[in-house]
Formats: sequence, structure tokens, C-alpha cells
Amino acid sequence: MSRISPSKYWKIINPVEVLRTKKVLQHNPTLAPVSANNKDSVISLHTYQTNSCKVLKMLRPEDITISLFTPAHNYWLNIDNLNKSSIELIGHNIGLHPLIVEDILSKNQRPKTEEIDNLFTCVMHMLYFNDETSSIESEQVSFVLGKNFLITFQDECNRDLFNPIREKLQIERTRLRQNGSDYLLYALIDVIVDHYFVVLDKLAGQIEKLEEEIMRSAEHSYSMNHINDMRKELMYFKRHVAPVRELLGSIIRSDSTMIDNRHMNYFKDIQDHIIQANDLCETYRDIIANIRDLYLSQMNLKMNEVMKFLAIVTTLLAPATVIGGVFGMNFDRIPTLHSQNGFWLATGIMFVVPLFMLLYFRHKRWF
Repeated sequence: MSRISPSKYWKIINPVEVLRTKKVLQHNPTLAPVSANNKDSVISLHTYQTNSCKVLKMLRPEDITISLFTPAHNYWLNIDNLNKSSIELIGHNIGLHPLIVEDILSKNQRPKTEEIDNLFTCVMHMLYFNDETSSIESEQVSFVLGKNFLITFQDECNRDLFNPIREKLQIERTRLRQNGSDYLLYALIDVIVDHYFVVLDKLAGQIEKLEEEIMRSAEHSYSMNHINDMRKELMYFKRHVAPVRELLGSIIRSDSTMIDNRHMNYFKDIQDHIIQANDLCETYRDIIANIRDLYLSQMNLKMNEVMKFLAIVTTLLAPATVIGGVFGMNFDRIPTLHSQNGFWLATGIMFVVPLFMLLYFRHKRWF
């Protein structure tokens, strides 16, 4: 038998939970919230070429200048924990446009690409599925691509999808080492998009459990809460993933000198994946709509059964009500009123008439 954990009862009865929709609806691009992370930024630098790869960790913001990126190597500068003062200092030292710095520090930016001052920028979101809360969480990541360097900005360092890329950079003669920073950009975006399917698999598991729960019993009032929560999560997923298709289209159509034409096929492959992710999301939304219709149909069917039962009970009691009303009238002369067996006669009629009605209903197959 399906049970709901005690920790979720508050979620069901708390009226404030209705406001969870703001996670999906409240988004004003003119008032983008700025990251309020007060932790020190964690900075690491990968310097690599075909035959070597060096990693420098725990760099200071003042150490990052444009002169750090010499033409002889390729560079990947990763910055975690977006401390406002540190990012502004790095942006000033490297020569980032103020609009780029603003996009990096602003949360919930719509996925997009821009090219400003010979720097190709890209903003998108890494999505994670929280198994404890059964909800999707996002982390914004920003890319700044130069001629031989790539800078990535992440909101936090507790979760990271880029560790497989770091491991590949340590292997000699991999494609990451043999190609430029634009190929590294492809590899990082590919990891993010591939993880979208992991989140979709988690959502699919939740949808299957929800469908089984409703098929077993639709009488639980919190089933509709689960349906609405799942619908909101799919809307949240769609809002962050759908614009990525346009983002990749902008990269493919771009004539930027920072992206080699030889690598366009790789970005087209990611675009195919993101189209598939969007299609799956739409399919899951249709399934949720069907589950909601199934739930409402079962609830209506159960309500009809209850109403049928009450109608039958009311109908069977109607003769007794009529007979009792007739013999309860204030007249002196009523047949069998003063008879010794009048009470038993009236009571017998009250039982016999509903019995014949019950047999008639059964014969008509009304229940």
C-alpha cells in the first residue's frame, strides 16, 4: 500500500505551497537577481596542448589578467562561487564588457549567445534532480570564449558536471588536447545537454510511480498535488531547456572567428540531442495531462457510484416516508388507526414495498 512520508504532510496542508508556481512564473528579465554569494571564488586554470596539460588551483582574482593567455597554449579558466567583487575584478583585468559581467552575475538568465569585443559568450543552465524533494534544481553557467582560451563561471562548486572533461584533459593525444578552445566549449555544452536526459529519466520514474499510484487508488487527495507538482517541474525544465535549441542554432549560424568551421558538426549533434530532449519533455507533459484526466475520471466515477447509492437509499426510504406521513395525519377516522394490528400492518408495508422496488431495480440492472 502506498504511503506518504510524514515530511510531506506539511507540503500538502501548507497553503503557502500554492505559491511554488512562482518558481515557474516569476521571472522579470529587467530585475534579474544578482548572485549574493559572499564566499571566495575558487579559481583553477588548465593550460594544455597536444603533449602536455598543467593545472593551477587556488589562484587569486588579481592573478588573472589577459597576459596570462599566451598564444603558445590553450587555456581553460574555471571560476566557482561567483563573488561579485572578484568577478568584477577579473572582468576588468581581462577586458570583459560590462554587459558580459552583468550577465555572469545575474541569476536565471535565459540561455543565449552573444559576441562582444571579439569574445564569444554563452549562458545556459545545468540541471540537477533532487531525489529528496523530487524537484529540479538549476545552476547557471556562463562561457566566455576567446581565440585560445575558454572561461567558465559557475554559481557553486558543490556540484559539477565537468569532472569527466578534466579527466580527459589529463589523457595524452585526446581530441580535447588536439583541438582548440572552441572544441572544449563543445565538450562542456555536450556534458550539460547529456545530463538533461538524466533529469528526464528521473522525471520519467516519478511519472511512472504517480501513474501506478493513481491506478491503484485515486481516493487520496494528495494525488492531485503530486500531479500539479510534476507538471510544474516539467514547466521548469522546459523553460531552461527550450531556449538551448535557439542557442545552438546561433552558434551553428555564427560566423565568429573563435569557432572553427570543422567543429560545427559537433554542435549540430548537440542540437539534435536538445531537440530530442524537448520532444521528450512535451511527451511527458502530454502523459501528465492524461494522468490528470485519468485521475479526474476516476474521481467522477467514484462520485457517481456514491450518488447512485444515495439515490437508491433515498428511493427505498420514500415509501416508508409516505406511509408514515399518511398515518401521522391529524384525522379522527383513519383506517386501522385504532386497530390492534395497525402498527404491524404499516410497518410490514414499509418493508415489503422497498423490497419489491429493490428487486425491480435489480431486474433493470440499475446497480
